[in-house]
This record gives sequence, structure tokens and C-alpha cells, in this order.
Amino acid sequence: MITALLVAVVVLLFFSVPVAVCLGFASLIALYVKGVPLINMAQTVYESLDSFALMAVPFFILAGNLMQTGGISRRLIGLANALVGWFRGGLGSASVLASMFFATISGSSSATTAAIGSTLIPAMEKKGYPKPFAAATCAAAGELGVIIPPSIPMVVYGLVANVSIGGLFIAGFIPGLLVGLSLIATIVVLARWKNFDAVEIVSGAEWRAQVKRATIDAFWALLMPVVILGGIYTGVFTPTEASVVAVVYGLLVGMFVYRELRWSDLLPLFSRSMVATSLIMLIVGYAAIFGHVMALEQVPQNLGRAIASVSTNPIVFMLLVNVLLFVVGTLLEALVTIILIAPILAPVAASFGIDPVHFGIVMIVNVAIGMLTPPVAVNLVVACKIANLRMSQLTRPVCLYLAVLTVDVLIISYVPAISTWLPHVLK
Repeated sequence: MITALLVAVVVLLFFSVPVAVCLGFASLIALYVKGVPLINMAQTVYESLDSFALMAVPFFILAGNLMQTGGISRRLIGLANALVGWFRGGLGSASVLASMFFATISGSSSATTAAIGSTLIPAMEKKGYPKPFAAATCAAAGELGVIIPPSIPMVVYGLVANVSIGGLFIAGFIPGLLVGLSLIATIVVLARWKNFDAVEIVSGAEWRAQVKRATIDAFWALLMPVVILGGIYTGVFTPTEASVVAVVYGLLVGMFVYRELRWSDLLPLFSRSMVATSLIMLIVGYAAIFGHVMALEQVPQNLGRAIASVSTNPIVFMLLVNVLLFVVGTLLEALVTIILIAPILAPVAASFGIDPVHFGIVMIVNVAIGMLTPPVAVNLVVACKIANLRMSQLTRPVCLYLAVLTVDVLIISYVPAISTWLPHVLK
């Protein structure tokens, strides 16, 4: 059964069949070979989508689109540039900082890359940044959209691994800050070394005035994550309800405060959000039946025994997990990776005494790195489309960022307090 499943997936992927179709059709073949009634497929897919928590996905996607169209993302970029744009490498650093701001309200990596990159890639090129480096920077910064909460992959991981989504949201802040600061440090060092991004010297008074103006302009944008995340952590509403609050807030601010969102924008905006949601839900549904097939064949248990036979040391286990997720991340989209791998590895991690929230954050950071590794590399595809470049032109800067991110994920993996300290304090 497993042989039929894997052969079907490989053959379909070879012919560039969409991932959701690959998972669904391969599972259908495997169930037929096994002699399992095919009605099980429809039941499993339906049950996987019949989830209150999963309703957060379409609303966070819609909220992100509302923010991008309604002027919220542009004001966050302005604030980030005012804060750090005064030193060499500042504009590249602003792209990372703006991504961190936008991540607190979008929940999506590709949306963060598109929102920030569409403005900052041309601006970075004008300031002397090599165009491939500018595109790679925005793609790397975009991954913060799924590390810093709220995060769609965190919602999905919480569902499939039975881990508190609120706990994952809280745990993502410090790892996100670590990743963001490491990217900023890389940009600053490289800008000084390669001598690009010349800046004019700004006095302390001028800098404070610029930051004050940008903060006032972005006040309503900055209030949004306070409302959303504050509501979640104080128990006023659940993460799913928070996604609806984000939509309402984004709509009201974009239409009546900033007045950049028009009624005529809503239909195309809703259409884009529905298409993106449909693609994600197809993947979630068919990945669920794929996981069901593996569960029938006891793949999680067999894999756990195989890993335990290699070593009973949790340090070695985490290293194997990171290598596995890096390889899988080059081939599969983030949500597919989580849905397929998390139910297998999470129980094994628990048997090694690894905190479930910590392990979840390690998985999230790994799948975020996968958004930079071809051939899938969702963020690179978005950045290349904005910059009108081929993916091969971004190889050198992407390899640099991957090296930095690899160090980050190892630190997060082997220093559990980075993920667990804040949830413990706020408990």
C-alpha cells in the first residue's frame, strides 16, 4: 500500500500535477490496492475540513489582502524605514522590520513577501542594492510572516498535532525576533562590506521627528496587532475569532480611516482571497487522507522505532528532524509538510521528552526556511515575479541567507527556552 502511494506521488509530481491532486489521487490508488472502501476518502477529507479552528485560515488571508490594499502595509513600511533607514544597510533592514510588523497581522509568508517586496525591492534597487540581493532579502524577510504570530501554519500545526494554538502564538515571538535580528545583522555587514546603500547623516532631532511622524501616520496600523493578539492572550476571543476581528478592523481602517480602500476594490480582493483559501483547503483535505493512509500502515510507529534505533539521544533526534524537514521543505509546500510530517514526528518528539510547543516552533521555522529552497520556494517565486528575475539569479544571496537561517534553527532547536520561556511566563 505504501509502495503504491509513494510511486503514485513521485510519478504525478514528475508530470507537474498540482500537489493537492497528487496527494488525493495517490491516496485513492493506495486505498483501492488495500481494499479499503473508497467512501472513507470522502469522509476523511470532509472531517479534516470540518474544523472551527481551520476557519481562521480564510479570514487571515482576507485580512492580509485588506491591509495591503487599504494602506496599512505602506504605513508600516514607512515606520520601519524611519526607524532604521538612517544607517548603511538601513533600507534592507527596514524590509525585515516591516515584515516583522506585517507578520503580526497577516499570518502568511507569501502575503508578507508580496506586500513588502512590491514597495521595497524597487526602492532598494534605487539605493544601490543589487536587484537579486534586494529580491532575496524580501523573500527571506517574508518567512517571518509564519514565524511571528498570528500564523496560518501554526493554526494547522495546532490542529494536526493537538497542541494549543494560543501557546504556539505566544512561543513564536522570541524565535521571530531572533530570526529578524540575524537577517538585519547580515544586511548591515554586507552593506558595509560591499559599500552599497549610501545614506545621508541625520541628526538625532531629525530622526526623532521622522519617527514621530511615521508613528502617528501608522497609529491605526500598529493598534491592529495589539487588538488581535491582546484579545487572544487575554482570553477575550479565540484565534479563530481573532481572524474575523482582523478582517473587520482592516476593512474599517482601510475604508473609513485611511480611505484608500474603495468599494470597487472589494470584489477583486474577495476573489483573490477565495482562490488562495481554496488552494489551501484542497491541500489540507487531501493531505489528511494521505496521512490517514500512512496511519493505516503504521508509518508513524515504524518511523519512531527507526529513529529510536539510530539513537535515544534527543539531541541526535532534533538534528535528524532538522535534516529531514530541510529536505522535505525543498519539495513540498509548508502546509503539506506540516500535515504530513507533524502527526508522525510529534508523538516521537514527546517520547523523547521534548516540549510539544517547542517542537512545534522548530517545525514552523523549518517550513519557513523551506519557502526559500527551490524548487517549491514560494517566497522566491513571489519575489522573482515582483523583481522580474529568474530564480537562478538569486542563488548567491539566497545561499547566504540560508546559512544564517540554518544557524538560527539550530539555536532554536537546542535552546528550548527561546520558545518556551514566554508561554511559561504568561501562563
